[in-house]
Amino acid sequence: MSYHARPGMLIVGSDSHTSTAGAFNALAAGIDRTESAGIWKRGETWFRVPESIKINLSGRLRANVSAKDLALWIIGMLGSDGANYMSVEYHGDGLQSLDISDRMTLANLASEMGAKNAVFPADDILSWFYNEPVAGVWADEGATYFREINIDLNEIFPVVSAPHNVDNVKSVADVEGTVVQEGLIGTCTNGRIEDLRIAAAILKGKTIKEYFQLNIIPASAKIYLQAMEEGIIADFIKAGANVLTPSCGPCLGTGQGIPANGHTVISTANRNFPGRMGNKAAQIYLASPATVAISALSGKITHPENSHGDEIFPFTAVQSKTSEIKQGENRKRGNVWNYSDVDNLNTDQMFAGKHTYNVLSSDPAAIIPLLFEDFDPGFSKNAGKGDIIIAGENFGCGSSREHPSVGLAYIGIKAIIVKSVNRIFYRSSINQGLALIVHREAVEAYKPGDVADIDFNNAVITIGTAKFTFEPLPEKLKQIIDMKGLVNYMRAL
Repeated sequence: MSYHARPGMLIVGSDSHTSTAGAFNALAAGIDRTESAGIWKRGETWFRVPESIKINLSGRLRANVSAKDLALWIIGMLGSDGANYMSVEYHGDGLQSLDISDRMTLANLASEMGAKNAVFPADDILSWFYNEPVAGVWADEGATYFREINIDLNEIFPVVSAPHNVDNVKSVADVEGTVVQEGLIGTCTNGRIEDLRIAAAILKGKTIKEYFQLNIIPASAKIYLQAMEEGIIADFIKAGANVLTPSCGPCLGTGQGIPANGHTVISTANRNFPGRMGNKAAQIYLASPATVAISALSGKITHPENSHGDEIFPFTAVQSKTSEIKQGENRKRGNVWNYSDVDNLNTDQMFAGKHTYNVLSSDPAAIIPLLFEDFDPGFSKNAGKGDIIIAGENFGCGSSREHPSVGLAYIGIKAIIVKSVNRIFYRSSINQGLALIVHREAVEAYKPGDVADIDFNNAVITIGTAKFTFEPLPEKLKQIIDMKGLVNYMRAL
């Protein structure tokens, strides 16, 4: 990515963590695969101009504190949907202490707070990286923001995201001693050479806990080779770690490293939803490379300084509602699937990552039996044409995989009504001709057994005896919905 992204570019990619390129002063955002193909054909796409959050950084991070700690800290402060559809701008003197690898980690995790993108200035740090002066695009003086946040980097300390939400942030000191059976260092969030050097320095000359499984995933083949040349790979192997092929790997729930039932994982990856690593019966803590490496030596979550200190966490971690459908529980009444009490219903729960590369997104017949299998096993058997899904906050967060929207559209789901929606899933639903309406009042009004219906022509939702109006889609997007998706729309052009 760093050898293709340039300041001032607009970059889209079929992965939610395309936002990583914001470290290079690019506007980088994730889209789905159908939309990516449409860009190749038409050379255009659509965006809503986002509101912006300005984060001012001052000071510098202390020893044993990393950009990953800072990123999780911010997510814990804002919540997993606290920057939904917004652009996050990083400003301030503190940027001078953050190298490109640090900035990539911060930009990567923007998607975990719901943001469209995160962006850094084209400053001296970026010029040094490119080994030439760079001129980019930046905010106007006096620009207005949805929110401004001031952070003193000196006050940040090591943290983790505890199961099962990325915004369930706690200090490492609070969870120190928690037994872990597996560790993961790398992937697109923390697989750069700087991350591997930190982990190798901790592990060099030592041996990981017996029966502990530590997997290392360099972010690219180039980084893998560099780590070999520097002797880092040898240090990992001598310590007892496994070095895997650069890929999403177990972060997505594919290949080696999928945890066993009841196992607890500490990982530098970006998500810890139930089932994220391919097994909903496992628990995932997210942490920095230093915290994961030192924890691998003892088999317990361990502070990078190996001492508790007197840390006081400055905010209460956001606790989001999650729900797992119990065996035999019926969430369908009439034509309504009621998930109104569920927040952060994510794409891993809708379609597990372990199936992503075995089932094509162009094969809806194969997708449908797997829909919601780890969340509501009865859904795929009982969902039918004309059904309506009602759900809570941040619906569709997580991966940009489009299998859920493909399957739901193919079934003939009439609409999804939510309190709020993840940006990429909203785009994906439009691209598949699946109507998704954000209407908090309608969701809150629904009671099990209520009749629900939608009149698209008059933009009216009926819940029981109550009626709610909603803003119609822009004409071009409505045409995509009416033609059952972006592919059919483009065929007709």
